Amino acid sequence: MIKQQNSLFGSWEQAIGTVLSAIGNTPSIALTSEVKENLDLIGNVMQATGNALQVEQFSLKELKSLGNEIQAIGNATEVASLHFPVSVKRKQLLNIQGDILQALGGSINFAEESHKELTMEVLYSAFGNLLQVIGNSLQALSTQNTTKAEELNAIGNWIQATGAIMTAVAETIQ
Repeated sequence: MIKQQNSLFGSWEQAIGTVLSAIGNTPSIALTSEVKENLDLIGNVMQATGNALQVEQFSLKELKSLGNEIQAIGNATEVASLHFPVSVKRKQLLNIQGDILQALGGSINFAEESHKELTMEVLYSAFGNLLQVIGNSLQALSTQNTTKAEELNAIGNWIQATGAIMTAVAETIQ
């Protein structure tokens, strides 16, 4: 019972975190840069915590736990880039690495779902994980400081947020 509660709470915490991060990374939303940075930081912390809550125990046999752990490490990497005083180049590298780790974790979770019997929960979870992989991959590709890169990053964030909400809905259905 506690395992299910942790997984449900963690999935919604991750979903809320991705939405906060997406808001912080959307150029057209009129907020100060400080507020946007704080939303991104809080969102990534919530994502890391949510993913960590979903980990039953670290095991190579339990792919979903492994995928969530890798996603949590990816978010922690992004938190480091946002929180620690590092050069712009190092910040950019940490963001790319964090996004790639999150995409890898989501890919593992997607692969785990593809072997299950087709149910509404499995569909939501599989497509949710796939959207998160796509969103994180777009974020990793948006490394230049240009308007197009900011737009690509925002699109990636919102795709990831949509996927995280879908996986939280899947946990709720379960």
